[in-house]
Amino acid sequence: MKASGLKVGYLPLVDCAPLVIAQEMGFAAEEGIALDLRRAPSWSSVRDMLSFGQVDAAQMLSPVPIATALGLGGAGAPLSAVSVLSVNGDVIGVSRELERRLRDNGHDFAFNDARAAGLALIAAAGETLRIGVPFPFSMHAELVYYWLTALGRPAPQSVEIRTVPPPLMANAMEHGEIDAFCVGEPWGSQAVENGVGALLIPGRAIWAFAPEKVVAVRSDWAERESAMLGRLIRALRRAARWIADPDSHSLAAELLARPEYLDLSPDLLGRALDGRMVISPSGEERHVPGFIEFYRGGATFPWRSQAEWIGMQLAARLGLDREASARAARSAFRSDLHRAALRQYGADLPSASSKAEGAVRQPMEVGAEAGRLILEPDMFFDGRIFEPMPE
Repeated sequence: MKASGLKVGYLPLVDCAPLVIAQEMGFAAEEGIALDLRRAPSWSSVRDMLSFGQVDAAQMLSPVPIATALGLGGAGAPLSAVSVLSVNGDVIGVSRELERRLRDNGHDFAFNDARAAGLALIAAAGETLRIGVPFPFSMHAELVYYWLTALGRPAPQSVEIRTVPPPLMANAMEHGEIDAFCVGEPWGSQAVENGVGALLIPGRAIWAFAPEKVVAVRSDWAERESAMLGRLIRALRRAARWIADPDSHSLAAELLARPEYLDLSPDLLGRALDGRMVISPSGEERHVPGFIEFYRGGATFPWRSQAEWIGMQLAARLGLDREASARAARSAFRSDLHRAALRQYGADLPSASSKAEGAVRQPMEVGAEAGRLILEPDMFFDGRIFEPMPE
């Protein structure tokens, strides 16, 4: 049987790995589809490619379908997040000048304490702090806003946030356009390799289990092509399970490094997969278990509570009605479609579609429709717990 073609937009980041692996390792073919992966230069480009029907599905920043549901960013066609593509995988980095000031002030760059790192950054930055993020509606932006505001430097009021496409982040720092950044790998490590920046903390130090990228489709396409959508969700979940095996990391990095994908050194890409981060041009290394997750802890499941948290953050920042924003956000994360694609295959799906975010302190078994589901720690650095609306 000839495989059905499926056009999928993506950006060159480590967290596009499930898309690349699904195609290159045959998981898509086993589901009867062929992924036509189309690389985009920026997040606005990939969003528009999806909204205007140039692609059928896309790797997408998790807040984008929610922002669209709230009528933000030019809106466009309604989008549905049908699966989480990656959890965590971001880094916060600083310029060499800020690194020098931080070290002179005694900061140890331990790479695991968001509170200490944030307070040190605020003290070293002075009045001006320009931070690059890949898109206004992104987990990068939400992590930065949450982190700095909780530490007494309200964002965005007292921070200048600049939008920089991920592959250009190191260049922007080199040319003095930003003092710091929050970006997905490998582009933070590229700044270190280029000698223009140092890494301060991983994003997971702020929120230990943040939904970074999702698989997004147009909502009308999801209803019209439910069979095709199910194949895509299953292929990507199988790819995610394959990547979760440490023995797969070397080959995964080799595949991602190909010119048609990221066109970078496999070693640079392998660092994120292994959680083996080089944080400064002098070669300091830090080991970060769970730096990026694709499968463990039910990572692929689009929790409506995670969407609600994002919606509430956007509402608070932009002055929107909070309850209406929370409801609209929940509707953008389609846990129902995710379940429909996987239920009959015995996948370890949670019994609920929402949970208290930030409440899991250690691996914890939760009710599952089938199999055994163990959630990974999901704490916020300041200890807060987000209680979603009742389902």
